[in-house]
Formats: sequence, structure tokens, C-alpha cells
Amino acid sequence: MDINTIIAHRVRELRDQQKLSLDALAKRSGVSRSNISLIERGESSPTAAALDKLAVGLGVTLASLFEDSSPAAVVSPVLRKAEQICWTDPASGYMRRNLSPGLPSPIQLVEVEFPVGQTVRYDGFHQNIDIQQQVWILAGQMRLTVGEETWDLQTGDCLSMALDKPITFHNPGKVAARYLVALCK
Repeated sequence: MDINTIIAHRVRELRDQQKLSLDALAKRSGVSRSNISLIERGESSPTAAALDKLAVGLGVTLASLFEDSSPAAVVSPVLRKAEQICWTDPASGYMRRNLSPGLPSPIQLVEVEFPVGQTVRYDGFHQNIDIQQQVWILAGQMRLTVGEETWDLQTGDCLSMALDKPITFHNPGKVAARYLVALCK
């Protein structure tokens, strides 16, 4: 199953579980009703910013929107690299790979490759759910702004934050950055 189909099924499944209409989710997320409809039909390749807003509106982590919840999905304690879901943001070109197996867990791991000079801003943030995130720079450098504070991170640095403020990711370096994101809910 391709990534847009997985996202489509997952957004629709979460919306149905919460008995939210398209209008209600649009109001909660700030994503237009028509855009949500396109995403749910797999006819749109949503940006990271739109997916983040949907995740906040649904009360889930962004990483959970990439989980394959179809009946054919095999749940195992091991998720092989070939089975890990990769997604590329159409706006910035950043690539994220979900590393965590589909078993229930309070921890989710994501690997990100972030192109030189690109910026992604997540304006949606979780107010009603305590989600902690750590970003560990594996290669390159990143500038992260969380609320009003900015950190310049180099290879080996790790930043811990709550997902309760807007966050901006920017690669000011001369090479693509790679980092690991660990989310705990």
C-alpha cells in the first residue's frame, strides 16, 4: 500500500473513531474540509504542516498518521527496514521513516533526513495531551526553534521538548541533516 493510501485510511479511521464530521475536524485542526476530504480519498499528498494540524485535531502524534492499520498489516515486535514506511514532505523534501513496530507502545521512533536550507514550521501543538519529544542529531546540523527559544544543534547533540509550542526545524548547514526523533505519549 502506498503512503498516501495509508495516510488516507488512518485519518479517516481516527476521525470515524472519534465520530467527527469533516466540518468538525476542519474546525479542530485548521485544515479545510475540502483538503481533509482530498487527503482521506488519497487524492492529495499533504504537507508536513497539514498533517501536523490534523494530528493535533485528532489528538494523536504525527507519527501515528503513518501507521498501517489495515487488516492485512501484520503486527510484530520487529519492523524490518524494508517494511518501514517512508514519507517525503512535498513542500520541503524532508523524508521521514517510521522505525517503530505497530505494537502498542508509549514510544515512537522516527528517522528524518532534512535537506540543506529547508524549513518546516509546525504551528499546531498539543494542548490537551502531554507528548514529549527528543531530537538526536546523527549527522549534519539543525536549528530548532521551540516557542521563543532557538537551539543550534550539531552531530551528537540531543534536544528534549514538550510538544506544547510551535516548533520550527531548519537546516542551515551545507549537507543534509539526519536525526532521530523519539516521541513519548
